[in-house]
Amino acid sequence: MANTTPQTGSENSKNIPHYHSDAHDHGYDNHHEHDDGHEHNHIVTANNERRIRFVFIFTAGYALIQAVGGWLSGSLALIADSGHMVSDAAALLLALVAYRIARQPADETRTYGFHRVRVLAALANGAMLLLLVAWITWEAIQRINSPTEVLAGPMLIVAIIGLLVNLAGTWILWSGNRSDSNLRGALLHVMGDLLGSVGTIGAAIGIMFTGWVILDSLLSVLVAALVVRSAWKLVADSIRVLLQAVPQGVDAVAAERGLAELPEIDDAGHFHAWILADESAVATVHVSPAEGVDPLILPPVVSAWLKARYAIDHVTVQVDPRGQLDREHR
Repeated sequence: MANTTPQTGSENSKNIPHYHSDAHDHGYDNHHEHDDGHEHNHIVTANNERRIRFVFIFTAGYALIQAVGGWLSGSLALIADSGHMVSDAAALLLALVAYRIARQPADETRTYGFHRVRVLAALANGAMLLLLVAWITWEAIQRINSPTEVLAGPMLIVAIIGLLVNLAGTWILWSGNRSDSNLRGALLHVMGDLLGSVGTIGAAIGIMFTGWVILDSLLSVLVAALVVRSAWKLVADSIRVLLQAVPQGVDAVAAERGLAELPEIDDAGHFHAWILADESAVATVHVSPAEGVDPLILPPVVSAWLKARYAIDHVTVQVDPRGQLDREHR
């Protein structure tokens, strides 16, 4: 990384590594502090992409089998689960496209690269799940009011095949890197399918022994209810990232107070932190040096403290003259 001489004019500044300095109207320097090898364009895990590709093939293939089986048997649970599988196949395809886009390098107009495309994909996945839940619930209510004949035998066979397919898909994704929001979203979809298969098997067995076709609709609603919580969390987490909310576990006021209490720092303010994508946290902050302290030592001190305290791995530090932050806070 190139070294630049800060505006303080210190003779030692040329030998200080890992800083970017930019001119600033009212301060000493704007320093950019991070670990060696850190890049804005994060590496997209090829292993996760391969896992999602396998599950996409399984999901799309079984969705077709399930749609035919649901139509032949008259089972809402199978039809609903088939719709779920189609939605999941589309979501998995979207995730694969997002991986390809996210792999594009950063450029002069998109300095953070395309990494956040995966967050958009995760948001779309969660939104589709919520829409699907609404549809399943509506269809189940209609069936409860007007019961239809269900062939439990074919329904059970197709559901067992679906259970095996979804177990394989869940295992493939579960053993991947679940810190990746895109893979986590895909995993939630497949786990929803797994629950759907279990519910369908239960409904088929119940209908075989009791003849109560209403079980098909009731278990469909149960599956939908189980999916809602996971889908909503995925949507909420994605919106939180896109709105650049403070990462969970980070207290902006406490961070400013803690920095101001460091012996090298006189005051701290204008702290901002957000999630770039997945677990990568970014922060900016203004600090002023304590009396007799060289301003050039503050960026590494601030970065080390924020990384140790809040696991923030990329920090931009603006060093202001003593007393300036006091005036700005008034």
